[in-house]
Amino acid sequence: MRIGVLLFDEVDLLDAGGPYEVFLTASRLVVRDGGPPPFDVLTVGVSRDPVVAYGGLGLVPQATLSDCGSLDVLLVPGAIDIDAVIGDGELMAAVEGSARDAAVVASVCTGAFILGSLGLLAERPWTTHWEDVSDLAERVGGAGEAWVRWVDSGEVVTAGGLSSGIAMALHLVERFAGRELAVRTARQIEYQWDPETRGGI
Repeated sequence: MRIGVLLFDEVDLLDAGGPYEVFLTASRLVVRDGGPPPFDVLTVGVSRDPVVAYGGLGLVPQATLSDCGSLDVLLVPGAIDIDAVIGDGELMAAVEGSARDAAVVASVCTGAFILGSLGLLAERPWTTHWEDVSDLAERVGGAGEAWVRWVDSGEVVTAGGLSSGIAMALHLVERFAGRELAVRTARQIEYQWDPETRGGI
């Protein structure tokens, strides 16, 4: 499966880096056992130009949204000033095209606002950072869930804030490659993960 993790200026580092590490580690464990990697994870952006995450760390997308090819999962992280991100027309158009083609679109934290702006949260359950649930509910006209790590509604999966992206990524590992690998991955990265309760905080 090809997993594309979106990067853009002011992206929250943990939103992007946590899930990236989960998929990378899951594949490493399978390869270590002699099997083929179940996930091909790459970072994607509007261009291959470096972006600067919130706090100043530089990141370089490995591919562009237009040339990365088909993605099974497009993962959309959040940002502190998410309205500035939504106001970037070029980025939003590129994300909309990739989201339309991806089998699953996932968000972390305020990345759900990007999904909401693209109409992807209409008439489905969702979550975001607990501080932002009421704001997003006003925008998309639905009721979100606070204080859960993730909400899986099929082709759209949303995570709560920040480290919840790690829990959601482990859930996706379970969904696509089985619980045993997800549990092993959580243990390998030393992360406490509860698949039964959606990791209620």
